[in-house]
Amino acid sequence: MKESFRNRLKDMNILVVGMGRSGKAALRALSGTGAVLYAQDSQDASNMDEDFLQFLEEGHVKTYFGSLPDDMSVFDMLVLSPGVPPQLEFVQKAAAEGAEIIGELELAYRMTDAHFAAITGTNGKTTTTTLVGEIFKAAGRKTSVVGNIGNPVVTEAVSADSDSWMVTEVSSFQLETTRDFRPEVSAILNLTPDHLNRHKTMKAYGDAKARVAVNQSPEEYLIINCDDEAAMELAQQSRATVVPFSRKKTLDAGAYLDGDDIVIRDFDGNMHRICSKGDLRIIGDHNVENVLAAAALSYYAGIDEEVIGSAVRAFPGVEHRIEFCGTRDGVDYYNDSKGTNVDAAVIALKALRNNIILIAGGDGKAQDFTDLAEHLNGAVTALVLLGRDAPLIEEAARKAGFTDIYTCGSMEECVRKSSELARSGDKVLLSPACASWDMYPNFEVRGRHFKQCVRDITG
Repeated sequence: MKESFRNRLKDMNILVVGMGRSGKAALRALSGTGAVLYAQDSQDASNMDEDFLQFLEEGHVKTYFGSLPDDMSVFDMLVLSPGVPPQLEFVQKAAAEGAEIIGELELAYRMTDAHFAAITGTNGKTTTTTLVGEIFKAAGRKTSVVGNIGNPVVTEAVSADSDSWMVTEVSSFQLETTRDFRPEVSAILNLTPDHLNRHKTMKAYGDAKARVAVNQSPEEYLIINCDDEAAMELAQQSRATVVPFSRKKTLDAGAYLDGDDIVIRDFDGNMHRICSKGDLRIIGDHNVENVLAAAALSYYAGIDEEVIGSAVRAFPGVEHRIEFCGTRDGVDYYNDSKGTNVDAAVIALKALRNNIILIAGGDGKAQDFTDLAEHLNGAVTALVLLGRDAPLIEEAARKAGFTDIYTCGSMEECVRKSSELARSGDKVLLSPACASWDMYPNFEVRGRHFKQCVRDITG
């Protein structure tokens, strides 16, 4: 732990807001530092587990469960969970009274001497972060894969040392409350509309993503998708050395495809072959981009090309991302529950190409479904919808001339209907283009429910 920051915490009044995984982890990390701790959540104590409530009682943590503090001037710092918007009135009131507003990612960064590799973007974060973690482990580095996947960052950070690496998937929600956060290598994979119900505008969303690299120096590296104009514009907010990657262009320096070979050309013009595109066990052009990003990030973190290539060839992919779930009567079933926005669902359609029965719907996060609708014809034979914003997807599909649409009330019903509609050679794909929050606590629970429904019919 960085001693200077630990010393600062003593006797500080710190309010941790939001008692999800990140908030609980932040409280546990702060216990024993000498800080005076407070906890707030919109839910009352009856929704908290007994072990956590006992931890709070033993640590003399004052709680505001189902309520708010009357006086925000008493707090020196607020630590926000990612799901808590900084724009909330009581948070802004604390800031106006002089409290520092940070998030769990920033807290973790301040509490550790570990190195950080950070990956953000609208889509591909989990696959790329997981792959980078496998590469780092193959290189013999002390590696924790954290953030949006694995444990909260702060959980691993407090026990990490200066030889450790935090390979971190970071979201716009985590990044908007960073202040000093400065990874040694970072990546911005892409930028398409998402979370506009919170960020309101694409500029605000992009600015949050750009914070992954805003504190980096020219001696540090930002890996960025030069095929994505919106993402590339974010590089202007960083002083880091920019390493582009491209699936479509040959680059003077960066990661790209040389024929079917994934290669890195360094800034001295030397070529480093990672592997062949045909060696990949993960399907789709989007995964070629994820591998290019992961390879470039790992190379500029100092890992040898042979180690990178070996780890890439062995990588099987991640759960809930175009995950093959089984076959029945010649029909393949795929779980893409992590496809929580329109662009992710379009990527999945392109990966599976045609003869797709698409299950979609959920909490649309104020998205426009026009682009999804325009990719249905020629790829999708039937559209099976569920969830709160199913009518919006149906409306967009019908405007695009797609009419083979069915609405269901549950995942079980969706899978049964898809099975009835499917013929040998078809692919049933859950790629919701929506968040899960209207029906499930998260996309993982939704994906596992889909897989159970598939097992129920496939045996």
